[in-house]
Amino acid sequence: MSIGRLVQIYQFFWMLESHAQQRLAWEDAEQMRTARLRAEHQAAAQLQAMLVANPSGSLGHAQLNDEQALKDAGLI
Repeated sequence: MSIGRLVQIYQFFWMLESHAQQRLAWEDAEQMRTARLRAEHQAAAQLQAMLVANPSGSLGHAQLNDEQALKDAGLI
């Protein structure tokens, strides 16, 4: 068996392996697109829930253990 024939056989098996790896990469990309869409939908639902809970949109001014807010609410 000549060296050229061995190289051809090696290249053939390498081609099969590279095609298999490419299919795996396509499947991974499809799963990532699905996961990204799911995450975007969850983020949109969470945003909607936050806006329903605080319709004024002032979500960034809350503090934990804010004594003035607790006094104003009559909790202290």
